[in-house]
Amino acid sequence: MDPLLNHAAGLLAFVRTVETGSFSAAARATGTSPSAVSRSVARLERRLGTRLFNRSTRALAPTAEGRAWFERVAPLLRALADSAEAAGPPGEISGTLRVSLPGDLARLLIGPLTSGLMRAHPGLGLELSFADRRVDVVREGFDLAVRVGRPEDSELTARPLGRLRMVLVAAPALLARHGRPADRAALAALPFVRYMRGGRTQPVSFATGPTLEPRGPLALDAGHAIRSAALHGAGAALLMRCVVAEDIAAGTLEPLLPDDPLPDMPVTGLHAFGRLAPRRLRAFCDVLEAEFARLDPPGGGA
Repeated sequence: MDPLLNHAAGLLAFVRTVETGSFSAAARATGTSPSAVSRSVARLERRLGTRLFNRSTRALAPTAEGRAWFERVAPLLRALADSAEAAGPPGEISGTLRVSLPGDLARLLIGPLTSGLMRAHPGLGLELSFADRRVDVVREGFDLAVRVGRPEDSELTARPLGRLRMVLVAAPALLARHGRPADRAALAALPFVRYMRGGRTQPVSFATGPTLEPRGPLALDAGHAIRSAALHGAGAALLMRCVVAEDIAAGTLEPLLPDDPLPDMPVTGLHAFGRLAPRRLRAFCDVLEAEFARLDPPGGGA
């Protein structure tokens, strides 16, 4: 019998190649050469009796069999990597955690994560990607993706992290030009900085319905950019209240229709570890849960 664990180098080379998209990038990630990665993958293919990648001079892509096998093997390799953490002293957290987070939360979370979590656990490394793009957690090799709104990845494990209030805001200069809206009809007449996701403008939902389709010449796909555009008077905007709380307090953004409530947005952490989430991931989520509760406490005021 030839156990697959005897082909550990090939397993690692295969997973890193899928995650990075090329033998060269996989070689950089594993500290070896592209030819060594290619040979390891070829030996693994011979052992399995199936082709894992479609190769050409310009492209490298996993086959259907390769994709299916990756989704089974990648979590197992992560579990092996986590074994050192599990065997370490109680309470000590080590290893690297790759996380995707919404971009507009960067300035609010980077302090607690670096001065709090990383200082408490010097053996922990964080690779944080702050962007509103919805990453493919497994394919892109992320340990965790934090998403605001209803999660769509039903096959991933979801950990609730909190709920955040939303707010409609506009700069005083915009309201001076267009007037302050007294109802939804007047709000709809304002130019908006539209939030684009998947090529579509996201509607404004109210707690009592129906939705409003924002209009305006400027559309952006990142919350931090929408906030900046709103501050410059480019249009009204729908944003997380915790992101613009300081702007509202300073008077540089003003809430619109404060008596017409908006639904809270759930914040969820998505991962592929199932019930075997490593301690570093659980600790990271604990920090986020506490921080979201602090930034936007339940029943908090305006």
